[in-house]
Amino acid sequence: MSKSDHGETCIICEESKTEGIHLYTKFLCADCEKKIICTSTSDPQYSDYVKKLKSLRTPPLYS
Repeated sequence: MSKSDHGETCIICEESKTEGIHLYTKFLCADCEKKIICTSTSDPQYSDYVKKLKSLRTPPLYS
């Protein structure tokens, strides 16, 4: 079975999902993407999202 049959682990909810986007080398499920977009910056949950998204780093460039 292919990787997409089982899904990938979301960096926010840490659940295995099949639909979402890739940000560099990490996966963000469609559900969490919607939650992040709709969350107000004054909401306490927003800071949790930011902390988890900080795990995203631009991959190193090898020359």
